[in-house]
Amino acid sequence: MPKNDKYSDILKRHWGYDDFRGIQRDIIESIGAGRDTLGLMPTGGGKSITFQVPALAQEGVCIVVTPLIALMKDQVGALRRRRIKAAAIYSGMSHDDIVQTLENAVFGAVKLLYVSPERLGSELFQKKLGHMKVCFICVDEAHCISQWGYDFRPSYLQISAIRRLLPGVPVLALTATATPAVVTDIQEKLSVKENNFRLFRMSFERKNLTYVVRHAADKREQLLHILRSVAGPAIIYARSRQRTKEVAEMLTAEGFSATYFHAGLDNAEKDIRQKGWQADQTRIIVATNAFGMGIDKPDVRLVIHIDCPDSIEAYFQEAGRAGRDGQRSYAVLLFNGSDEQKLWKRIDDNFPEKDYIRQVYDHLAYFYQIGVGSGYNAVFEFPIDKFCRNFRHFPIRVESALKILHRAGYIEYMEEEESQARLRFSLERDDLYRLKGNSPVEDKMIVALLRNYSGLFSDFGYIDEAFLAQQTDLKVHEVYLTLKSLAQKRIVQFIPQKKTPYIRYMQRREDSEHLLFPPAVYDDLKQRFAERIEAMLDYATDGQHCRSRQLLRYFGEVSAHDCGHCDVCLQHNGGDNAKDAIAEAKEKITQLLADGRQHHLDELHQMILPYESIEAALRWLVDEEAIIYDEGFISLPSNR
Repeated sequence: MPKNDKYSDILKRHWGYDDFRGIQRDIIESIGAGRDTLGLMPTGGGKSITFQVPALAQEGVCIVVTPLIALMKDQVGALRRRRIKAAAIYSGMSHDDIVQTLENAVFGAVKLLYVSPERLGSELFQKKLGHMKVCFICVDEAHCISQWGYDFRPSYLQISAIRRLLPGVPVLALTATATPAVVTDIQEKLSVKENNFRLFRMSFERKNLTYVVRHAADKREQLLHILRSVAGPAIIYARSRQRTKEVAEMLTAEGFSATYFHAGLDNAEKDIRQKGWQADQTRIIVATNAFGMGIDKPDVRLVIHIDCPDSIEAYFQEAGRAGRDGQRSYAVLLFNGSDEQKLWKRIDDNFPEKDYIRQVYDHLAYFYQIGVGSGYNAVFEFPIDKFCRNFRHFPIRVESALKILHRAGYIEYMEEEESQARLRFSLERDDLYRLKGNSPVEDKMIVALLRNYSGLFSDFGYIDEAFLAQQTDLKVHEVYLTLKSLAQKRIVQFIPQKKTPYIRYMQRREDSEHLLFPPAVYDDLKQRFAERIEAMLDYATDGQHCRSRQLLRYFGEVSAHDCGHCDVCLQHNGGDNAKDAIAEAKEKITQLLADGRQHHLDELHQMILPYESIEAALRWLVDEEAIIYDEGFISLPSNR
């Protein structure tokens, strides 16, 4: 294939790359030829290139459906910096901004339009869509459309309705985590044309990534040991928001550079922490699964799961954020008996009994004063903490009940919808010009507000912190801090962005005795959830088979060889691969110490060698008194 074709030209001009990787070109040429296309690419495989390049090569707009607002904002920002016309529509935008963005797409001023799946069903979007020239639809995180997928989202089913509105427009579906059953279901849900369909599968094998399961009675000690043994940036995944904070504070107290990240932090704070970690100002970020999508940091050396995920899909995707630069990296799962109990408990937490779901439905009606036969299309903010206090519920089970009621069609539960920031001036316009004592940044912010927004003296108006950042040459978190400072001086009233769940009644309130939960929204999903937990437990407890082969087999990929460097390969039966790796590690350690000086363990783990083989070689050398180990340092014995 010549390298001066239109796709390569676009890649070189906008991204600076000379050629495509893996199956990127195959996918691009398939969707470029108008075929329905499904691409299976592991985390870090370069999915975004496969729809961004062909979108630029064709006339019209590419509709990109993605569930993560933060990810779409990041991608739109990155594309605009490359001078590519991109825009996004998501909850929290003002009606006027949504209309303007859609009209820009109609008139050809947008090449890539990112849309959250919830927006697809709106009357406004569908009306404007009919006037757009759409080249193709891209469905990112396509496993979300499948009820057999680990992250099924009912709003993704709107995509099939959009396809009916755009007959003849091809669809590109992309995912990093799909079992054979999910692949089949994606094809069915998207109504792909069998005679005009191509499936491209990139091997999920990561040869540079060493998978390790550590059975640890004391996870804290194991965590500290691993972090001291392996140098470089690290992600630690924890199950709850509170746990991320506790672990980060413990690591800081132990002398590590660490912070925490979860969905409950405000956007400015998340931005500060994420960028500090990406810039290596912080070595370790302790996070819930809210962290990681779209994070472009290739040199992550270590991903540790301190709590066991409830599916292989989630584990594989999160572990895959290590070592995207191709260098030796480690994915470590810390596991003990309590993890198994917690995993089985999650089945009851995620699928509470049907009578409990009916009770939550009744309590919602009492909370909002909705009588039987009324409430259709009514929308309410849902303060979950207050609701749980009033009716003595646990939040996790309430959220699960609401999601099941949502799938059954009784309510719509919109989790933590993001409301846009609002602001009004507390002073009159003339008073602003007489202000003294403001910093240059604060004065610049006031000027930007006056130039770009009207009506802020009479009422609150919506403002866009990212747009203000562009106008003032500040970072988004600096905009937030500046506006907070102006509010403290009583120059403005500032209501930051916030995330609030909403409830909408999708039909009139029923008597709870008449609520129906078909197998597709309860029993089938519960069974599949239990099967995923069982598969995760099998992986964590199987000490006989190569970790990489276990993971590949789960995703329907048969590997003819063991990886040679996971914990099972290195320890099981002392195989040849393990012996060779340990022998090589011994030799390199001896060479390192030949200068007669003391060396820190970090120097060892900068070698391109499996972590487990270095550990085994160190144990052997210390036991044989060939080297001396002292609080993270190694040296030769003084008598040598």
